[in-house]
Amino acid sequence: MSYGQYLKDLLEPMGVYRLQNSLNGAELESEGAALDGVDSALEHIEREMILLTAEGEGLEKIESLLTRRPVTTTLNARRAALAALLRIGGDSFTLTAINDNLRGCGIHAVANETGRPNYVQVSFPNVPGIPKGFEEMRKIIEDILPAHIGIEYVYWFITWAELERRFDTWGEIEDMHLSWEELETLVREEEDL
Repeated sequence: MSYGQYLKDLLEPMGVYRLQNSLNGAELESEGAALDGVDSALEHIEREMILLTAEGEGLEKIESLLTRRPVTTTLNARRAALAALLRIGGDSFTLTAINDNLRGCGIHAVANETGRPNYVQVSFPNVPGIPKGFEEMRKIIEDILPAHIGIEYVYWFITWAELERRFDTWGEIEDMHLSWEELETLVREEEDL
């Protein structure tokens, strides 16, 4: 319901005003239109000021406060990534907290202890090869992890043994017309079929 109609409904029970086709009715419609504009602006501001509902400028304003932008492709993933980046604080450096922050930032990476003091190993499970957008991911990972911690990145590719197990002949592989990079990262695609 518009505010103009709301104002008319509010005054109608008094029976004092002519609200249809009158100066009073036109004035209420005009005031109601102004209030509709205010209501619309307030709805927009309310939506954009809350991270869980922001869609555009609210997310951009939050991102402008941060050093890095999240590596995400969907609106919900972007919101989750920003929430994770905002959660990072002085107590965010346990292995569990670091992995939670990485997941929240939209990065499909897992940090593990290496057994060597001051080193962690970062791997990308379910992502064969070097992930797309790795350079931006690397910057975010290095921002999240404490500066004194060394990072070893671990990537995985298909092995000769896996190729021999999956294909009877090289002809089968050649028939797929894969580039070397596509062949190296064939691991999960073949398992999913």
